[in-house]
Amino acid sequence: MRITYGPWGETLAELTSAARAAEEAGAELIWLPELHRSATVSAAAVASATTRAGVGTAIALAFTRSPMVTALEALDLDELTGGRFVLGLGSGARRLNENWHNARWDKPLAQLRETVEVIRTIVAGSHTGEPLEYRGDWQRLSVRGFRRPYQPVRTRIPIYLAAVGPQLTRLAARIADGWISHELCSPAYLREHVLPNLAGRPDGFDVVVSGCCSIDPDPALARERAAGVLAFYASVATYRDFFAFHGLAAEHARVVEAFRSGRAAEVPGRMVEPLALTGTPEQVAARIAEYAGLADTIKLTPAVYGNSPAQIRENQARIITLIRELTA
Repeated sequence: MRITYGPWGETLAELTSAARAAEEAGAELIWLPELHRSATVSAAAVASATTRAGVGTAIALAFTRSPMVTALEALDLDELTGGRFVLGLGSGARRLNENWHNARWDKPLAQLRETVEVIRTIVAGSHTGEPLEYRGDWQRLSVRGFRRPYQPVRTRIPIYLAAVGPQLTRLAARIADGWISHELCSPAYLREHVLPNLAGRPDGFDVVVSGCCSIDPDPALARERAAGVLAFYASVATYRDFFAFHGLAAEHARVVEAFRSGRAAEVPGRMVEPLALTGTPEQVAARIAEYAGLADTIKLTPAVYGNSPAQIRENQARIITLIRELTA
């Protein structure tokens, strides 16, 4: 199982420094999210700060850019990294698309499929001068007389899809090069819910599980510092089935209600325990080992929400130290 990492930084300089430290510790790929920063700009910064590790977006929002812009950014990032780039895409939640980005989010399954097809069309042919044509229900492309005057490093850049529900997961198995889990994904959920929906995936398909880490010599404090991450994601009502699978339907409903009422949500320890990797370094290493044989790659990230920069830095340093031990 490959060990990869999603770094944190209060500044881009700190982010790239953490990425470089993770690479030196043995992380095989560095992932950049899209929420408080642009995934592609962050990936460009990390591309210039690393030399061996892959660089990927986990994830870039698929519907908030045009497929042309996404494809051109992917080509540029693949050039910057010398062919180390992975384009991770996700639909995001309806609220995020419509309220934050004023983006269309109607039938994400069809939209995502067509978006991937258009991006692949552009990446494969933008340098040839040949017409680029696509006509779907959601995406249209009609490009003539355009030739990108830069030879691509690769004419097929790996595209991974993030998915929680069964339909999008099955779509990833059909059209993508890999699947990326939600930031919270237990071994049981991966085994019983995800892998059956990835049946029939092609050889070389990369199953990437995400592990939100909170490491501390005091296991109770480690759990406490992961609670904010649970509160953040549990506020999304569409994750109802995910939490119900773990026997946390009532807890999830209370968090959603608190969010809608503008109140701070209380997250009990039983909600944190199965979904975040918390505890001492030895305990977290044991939790990571539970994914062996289920996932091809694990993406470790520090718990961020509800923690101060100093607490996140401390946790990040411990995770990078653990990566060094796990990959030695």
